[in-house]
Amino acid sequence: MSGLSTETHEKLLRVSTATLTTVMFKRGLRNIFLQGLHRLRKGPNMIGPAYTLRYIPAREDLDNLDSFADRTNAQRKGVEECPHGAVFVIDSRGDASAASAGCILAMRLQARGCAGVVTDGGFRDTPEIAELDMPGYHARPSAPTNLTKHHAVAVNDPIACGGVSVFPGDIIVGDNEGVVCIPKHMANEVANEAAEMTVFEDFVMEMVKQGASTFGLYPPTDPSTEDRFIVWRQKNGR
Repeated sequence: MSGLSTETHEKLLRVSTATLTTVMFKRGLRNIFLQGLHRLRKGPNMIGPAYTLRYIPAREDLDNLDSFADRTNAQRKGVEECPHGAVFVIDSRGDASAASAGCILAMRLQARGCAGVVTDGGFRDTPEIAELDMPGYHARPSAPTNLTKHHAVAVNDPIACGGVSVFPGDIIVGDNEGVVCIPKHMANEVANEAAEMTVFEDFVMEMVKQGASTFGLYPPTDPSTEDRFIVWRQKNGR
């Protein structure tokens, strides 16, 4: 449901969030890296369209254990409706003093075929979530139930997460460093340029390992750099 071609998805699997931020910076986007988030366990890139949940501060007359049985509860509704291949992104207002979700809901998202779960708050049951095949990103572990601090109010609306505006359908990419949000209308062109930049940076890294100076190489202001890159790329089948 991402709208990405198989080719674009494959390219995003092989690029870093660092490279993606540079590509988007060139297009004028400076605030697309979700701040303060950490991956629970290292693994391959997470890629998928955003499906969102928004929390506001809890209120004692509304947020009690009985509310979990309510089928309109936005947290539970969102988990049950998050589409296959999507990344469930939670706006917890940067408050990790109570959990945004726990292992049971994360397991349900995995069973539905979701690509990952992200919050700018915290997860409970983090040892168990870390063992899932589906990647998870959060600020820090938080054992208290979400009801102590969070009231779920909206599913699949625009949200803020990690200080970044996330709109439903935006492409979320996470690696072992963090998470970026790519505006959905830019995803294909960003992926194409990031893939090309990654190949060039691999060339640069090899040259630097061999003792080359970065001057004239990165950025490639020396006229000979392009010729050397072409030869290297052909030799390495890149």
